[in-house]
Amino acid sequence: MRFSFDLIEPDSRQSPTPSPSSSTPKADLQWFPLQNHPLFSSATATATATPAAAERMPPNLMAWDGTSRLYFWDLNKKCLHRISIRLGEPDPASILAAFPSKVLQAERPTTFEVNKISINRNGSALFLSGLEGLRVIYLYGRSSTEENSILCRTVSIGPEIYFDRNNFIRILQISWHPHSDTHLGILSSDSVFRLFDLSADIGQPEQEYYLQPVEPGSSCNAAAICPVDFSFGGNHLWDRFSVFILFSDGSSYIICPVVPFGSTYNWESVLEMYNDAHTFGLKSANSKAVYNSNTAISWLEATFPELVLHSGDGGKLYAVKAQPFVLLDASVSLQGPLRKVSNGATQDSEFDKGVCEGRAVSFLYNLAGKDSILVTAWSGGQLQLDALADEIQPVWKMGSAPRLRVDSSDQILGVAMICESAPNDRSTLKLDHTVWLGHPPPLLRLAIVDLALPNKNSSLIAMINDPLVPERIFCVHMGGIDLIVLHFLPFTNQTSGKEEAMRTPSVLSVLSTCPDDSSSPSPLHGFLALSDSFGNSWITGLTSSNDCIVLQMETWNVLLTDVIDKVTEEAVGPDEELKETDVPTIISKELLSGPKSVLLPPSAPNLRSVTADSIEGRSMLHQYFKLFHENYVEYAHKVYFELQHHAPQLKKVIDNQHSRLREMQQKLSEVERKKEKIEDRVDRAVKRHGSLEERLQNLRKLPGSHKKPLSKAERDFKLELDKFSGLELDALHYSIEAVSARLNRHIHSPQAKETQKAGGRRGNSINNRRIEDDNISQLKSSLAKLSLLNSENSKKVKLVESALKSRDISD
Repeated sequence: MRFSFDLIEPDSRQSPTPSPSSSTPKADLQWFPLQNHPLFSSATATATATPAAAERMPPNLMAWDGTSRLYFWDLNKKCLHRISIRLGEPDPASILAAFPSKVLQAERPTTFEVNKISINRNGSALFLSGLEGLRVIYLYGRSSTEENSILCRTVSIGPEIYFDRNNFIRILQISWHPHSDTHLGILSSDSVFRLFDLSADIGQPEQEYYLQPVEPGSSCNAAAICPVDFSFGGNHLWDRFSVFILFSDGSSYIICPVVPFGSTYNWESVLEMYNDAHTFGLKSANSKAVYNSNTAISWLEATFPELVLHSGDGGKLYAVKAQPFVLLDASVSLQGPLRKVSNGATQDSEFDKGVCEGRAVSFLYNLAGKDSILVTAWSGGQLQLDALADEIQPVWKMGSAPRLRVDSSDQILGVAMICESAPNDRSTLKLDHTVWLGHPPPLLRLAIVDLALPNKNSSLIAMINDPLVPERIFCVHMGGIDLIVLHFLPFTNQTSGKEEAMRTPSVLSVLSTCPDDSSSPSPLHGFLALSDSFGNSWITGLTSSNDCIVLQMETWNVLLTDVIDKVTEEAVGPDEELKETDVPTIISKELLSGPKSVLLPPSAPNLRSVTADSIEGRSMLHQYFKLFHENYVEYAHKVYFELQHHAPQLKKVIDNQHSRLREMQQKLSEVERKKEKIEDRVDRAVKRHGSLEERLQNLRKLPGSHKKPLSKAERDFKLELDKFSGLELDALHYSIEAVSARLNRHIHSPQAKETQKAGGRRGNSINNRRIEDDNISQLKSSLAKLSLLNSENSKKVKLVESALKSRDISD
């Protein structure tokens, strides 16, 4: 039995005198299957324009609040539609949607092109993200004069940071924090991760983390300093306080701890981390482990004061709120890059060089049982699946004080810090002795999956966790939707007592948007994974032609079982089955072995002279006759009965053999008929081969046909040039944009102007002004050097290309 509730907006949030046409009565609602909803009908809707931001990130114009409301952004009308849905009605495979839908209009018109929408945890706010803007729309507003319309309040997030005319910084990824309803995490092109609190200041971030994976000037790879994606951790120990950062070269880093001010967490989970630090940290024989665990305990007690106040009666608590706190003399360290572990020792990321093509484009964190799964998607169409081989611990860098922003009562309002990566001594790293030593957790390679995309240069790859089965991951790309099923989880299988061999994941195609190679792929503009409390799950997609797709995922369990059964049957082989069916059991083995041997009773020597007419002779004959009857006569009756009983079966077997014989004769006759055709085809193929050989010889005689293939050094150099032109130049452009943005921001900031004015009025501020001028000159010189390096590299590439072309012409 399923229940659906049509929620009505509270009276306090509506206008005092709403229009009668502004609300739709229940009796006027019509319920359609979601894929047949008039809103998604291609006959009534105009062609949906492709977002310009889709070239950089996969678009997603659909959102779900987790219960009974589906949201859809209309690119043409620039409004948000709210659709009431009923999952699993009237049958488990379908979803019903109400018509007409509510139209949520922003108080201020949206001037930018929306590429992605996402709703927060409690369903009260939804962000609209694009290349030129970021806004949050509050979903509970006041009624409008238009029918079925609601005016909603909208706010812009960080307009002076991201979308200022003098300071344009691109947003790479944005996501709601899983433990807060008002915090947004944003990763931008200036290598800064920011947390915004919508309940406090929407213009200034609450927390800023400046990512510095390598020391300045020490990296030869520009892709190692360009972040591309991030993901919040799951509900497991210190994972819930972690942020995973992915860089363009495929390296992944961890920032821990990162806790939004005022976010709520489960009391038992926080207490588990607190006890773990006491048990495995303070009681360790290593002084460094004791120091790190003591620092983590102090941070936990300051962030969650209930650990000290309610140490005895903590069982009455259910959830605790994080208090604003940071260490005054330390900054959070950037843990990484995470290394792959093999045979008890870690390996460098260069070990897998050449396995994945292109650059890293997206990242996903997935918690399945006891395992933390990290999935990295590459632009070449490969997925790299790794599992954390150890637990995450918080790491701080002492001596690097953060910058705080406080109010009049010295309460922390914001914090900014530089996150540097500490050098790791990987030669002495062992998994058995890494608890609370400050080492980043190593990775256990599970598999590398090749999606075999039609366009290898496509970077539009997005991944979504299945809300019902954590072992399933949906991958959305230009070719459609694929389902990745994990069959091996190292720590989950170990704790459950299962000793299973490592199995590769299964890859199943759920939806294809390019049916053949000749057609152009049709990307999806929206994708959602839905589930209910009855164990049913669905996926919904929105195509570029405004068509909605609904698929039930319950049948995929049956599909996996069938695939495994087919593989088992193929492993057994048809020959072994024929061995059992060719010799059917017609007569039992007991009858085929013959009658049992009769053991005559022992007789005295004087009985040989006894005649048959005597009493002794008659008794002996009677006894012999009885033994003969019990063995041979009964055996004969059994044989007779078996022959009568198995006569129909024998007839059936003989008929089956005759039918098989006729089939084989028919096949032989068909082979004989086709033999002549095959011989003709072989003759034509031989003649065709001869003509091709002649044409090949003639082509070899043409001038310029004796081109020498590139040597190994030349091929390596060409591969390095391709990588440089496709990745390094983009990274240098991003670095130049970031430096230019910071320079313009500093020049046009009011602090700089006030400093300049104060410097003209007061003579004692000349030294400060000189320092600022020196900083500006250093920034300008760095920018000039980067521009010069970029131009020199471009010239080198052009020279090499011209040399290769001239060589081809000369050959």
